[in-house]
Amino acid sequence: MYKILGFHYEQACYNNGFTRVAGVDEAGRGAWAGPLVAAAVIFPRKFINGKEKIDPLAEIRDSKKLTAKKRERLYDVITTYALFYAIAEVSRECIDARGIQWANLHALTQAACNLAQQPDYVLSDGYLKPKGFVGKAIVRGDGKILSIAAASILAKVTRDRIMSAYDTVYPTYGFARHKGYGTKQHHEALLVHGSCELHRTSFAPIHALSKRLP
Repeated sequence: MYKILGFHYEQACYNNGFTRVAGVDEAGRGAWAGPLVAAAVIFPRKFINGKEKIDPLAEIRDSKKLTAKKRERLYDVITTYALFYAIAEVSRECIDARGIQWANLHALTQAACNLAQQPDYVLSDGYLKPKGFVGKAIVRGDGKILSIAAASILAKVTRDRIMSAYDTVYPTYGFARHKGYGTKQHHEALLVHGSCELHRTSFAPIHALSKRLP
């Protein structure tokens, strides 16, 4: 059995006078290749205050605890029932030029800014909260807060789709399988083929391998 996430954190924010509460999260921070993607989600207050119940939302949880097939299905549920949602992407070039910490904060901030109506409170996963917004960063928030978990799913599915599309451009690396993360298959492909323009050369594993690549 799994714990069903509720809107307890969001409800507490609304009880304190806020009117639009968003959850934000990112995907791809630790990958060796590809962009970092963040998402922001605001659900209608009728769900949060319990006036209307949507059973499919009960399946939402941290994207890492879901299968790829279930994430894809929940992506459609979230985009259907969210009041607002938005996606932001930071390229590999920006990650290498400005660092992953900057990229993470920028992506979270841009996702919140991209919402059709700006939130007045933002709940984010981890240690960073979007710049310029009132809010709170909550460690393991994607396992506690439904809006953050929903954002984690949108970010993960979007990034997985991007990396799967890149697999057709760079088929020797297996991006469709590992999505750019540091797996054994990815490491072996790098040793044989060298890096490509998607690889984050500022990351220690890629930087170290570059000294041995043909």
